[in-house]
Amino acid sequence: MADKKFKRYTVTAALPYANGPVHIGHLAGVYVPADIYVRYLRSINEDVAFVCGSDEHGVAITLRAKKDNKTPQEIVNKYHYLIKDSFEKFGIDFDIYSRTSAPIHHETSSDIFKSMYERGLFEEKVSMQYYDEANEHFLADRYIVGTCPTCSFDGAYGDQCERCGSTLSPSELINPKSALSGFKPIQKETKHWFLPMDKYEPWLKEWILEGHKEWKTNVYGQCKSWLDNGLMPRAMTRDLDWGVKVPVKGAEGKVLYVWFDAPIGYISATKEWAARIGKDWEPYWKDETTKLVHFIGKDNIVFHCIIFPTILKAEGGFILPDNVPANEFLNLEGNKISTSKNWAVWLHEYLEELPGKEDVLRYVLCVNAPETKDNDFTWKDFQTRNNSELVAILGNFVNRAVVLTNKYYGGVVPARGELQKIDQEVIDKLELAPSKIAKAIENYKFRDAMAEFMDVARIGNKYLADCEPWKLIKETPDRVATIMNIAMQLVANLAVLGEPFLPNTANKLARILNFEKLKWASAGNIELLKSGHKINQPELLFEKIEDELIEKQIAKLEATKKDNEMENTPVIPSKPEITFDDFMKMDIRIGTILEASAVPKSKKLLKLKVDTGIDQRTVLSGIAQYYKPDEIVGQQVSILVNLASRNIMGEESQGMILMAEDKMGNLKFVMPSDEVNSGSTIS
Repeated sequence: MADKKFKRYTVTAALPYANGPVHIGHLAGVYVPADIYVRYLRSINEDVAFVCGSDEHGVAITLRAKKDNKTPQEIVNKYHYLIKDSFEKFGIDFDIYSRTSAPIHHETSSDIFKSMYERGLFEEKVSMQYYDEANEHFLADRYIVGTCPTCSFDGAYGDQCERCGSTLSPSELINPKSALSGFKPIQKETKHWFLPMDKYEPWLKEWILEGHKEWKTNVYGQCKSWLDNGLMPRAMTRDLDWGVKVPVKGAEGKVLYVWFDAPIGYISATKEWAARIGKDWEPYWKDETTKLVHFIGKDNIVFHCIIFPTILKAEGGFILPDNVPANEFLNLEGNKISTSKNWAVWLHEYLEELPGKEDVLRYVLCVNAPETKDNDFTWKDFQTRNNSELVAILGNFVNRAVVLTNKYYGGVVPARGELQKIDQEVIDKLELAPSKIAKAIENYKFRDAMAEFMDVARIGNKYLADCEPWKLIKETPDRVATIMNIAMQLVANLAVLGEPFLPNTANKLARILNFEKLKWASAGNIELLKSGHKINQPELLFEKIEDELIEKQIAKLEATKKDNEMENTPVIPSKPEITFDDFMKMDIRIGTILEASAVPKSKKLLKLKVDTGIDQRTVLSGIAQYYKPDEIVGQQVSILVNLASRNIMGEESQGMILMAEDKMGNLKFVMPSDEVNSGSTIS
């Protein structure tokens, strides 16, 4: 059972960004395992605060607002309520689902920053930061896009590559450009407040590498990699106008870094919850007898295991996480889930299109959870799991037991007689089940826990199949009474053990059994239903899912695949408006490539000799990963010939070749449909 050195539990689930709905990847990685864990803790009578809320700050929100031509507040309002409603309907049972735009959150974040500032825990630095001249705006990390130095993905952000998952800084990007204007940004001086992460490195190494070797391998390994590479001071403020204002004189036009204020959202949500029910919030965050557990996805490991704990350690008044059981990613039909390309199964749509099947999705996402490696969700597997496991194993056993009890005994649980060896074997296995399931849950092995739960139903199915009470009812009715009593005890235990995993199903079982759901301590008991107890009529726990429903969902995804590439690419808004006179200044002509060769020490550039009709000139173009030199000689291209020349890697480039991205993000030449004379102008 749970570790009794702890008096209470604070369990957090990653704050979803309020710039889009929740999808099955979020559920499998964070919310289903967190909900299972909390429901189990409640069942063993632990004091738990289960907190979450919408993360409503950060550049992702402002980018979505610009794209949709709305204010950031309009965006977060829309998605906060959609996400909150989806969680409630799906049965994720938070004690509170708050939001970081709430006044209590702004106040809490400001107070913590101010406390640290007044004690001199930040380093004030003037540094060079990317600046968009066209928009007169400093660029936060997510406003900068470019080529990932790790995997060469052209749509990497300044803080992270969403293809390979690498954590980046804007200075590491190759060919960075502004996500606002599309232009290359300049660097300009700005002042920020940095948390000196390097000073906390020795403590972090001892706390994590020595003190938390029990953490999941993927979590421990990622932390070790970061610590082995050395930590650097990290800015805790940003030049933005959306977020928690920096509560320091001289910080006008700046807000707190989203990864400073967002995790504090757990604290502010706990405050809000405690005030609502008349409790003291502080023990849940400041008492060493509280166990703090963060449920997150693997892309948030560094923030929850290194940055946020460093903030809490520096502030000095808060407990640190005992565990951070992060999961890997869930893919969809063989491809990475992509929110920007609509390659996802959205929770709110699932609830509308498959009503009453909340527990089916919970089950499939749990048994297929990406606990140790990325896993794949397919609609065919979803159908198979439902039909072959939920219907054929769990549903079948419960239905047979309830139907036979109603048929033979008018729905009254019969008294048990003398036990045979097969009966005792079933009872012995049942008695072990609660501790096996509990151990798996407490070790964050939810797939194993679900398997142990389903084994109870398998035991019941096999028991009835081996005993065949329908053949014995006339000749040995006393024997059948014993069999059916034990079968109904198994059903009652499934109602108790199933609560963390399949809460709607557990409620339905309680209704069928006509009894109040019991706590975990009662599980394993072979006397949950007293002889003479009257149960209700049977009802199906699960229904078979037909091919038609699955084919409809697959067709929906296939339609998305045709319209969208499978990668998450940044949204690049249109560039600033120009006049007709500006356009007429550009001299764009058709040229012909005469020679092409690789540029030494560059993986991206090709050196081209181009006949422009007015001369032959050298142009360096970043197309090496899309074209081989020998295959483009003779290719007609569009070239901007009056662009000022510039020196690139020791070569003078005299113009620019016009390119466009196809649906898969590959660069293609902008060229005439038929061959024309070199030097023909484009107007």
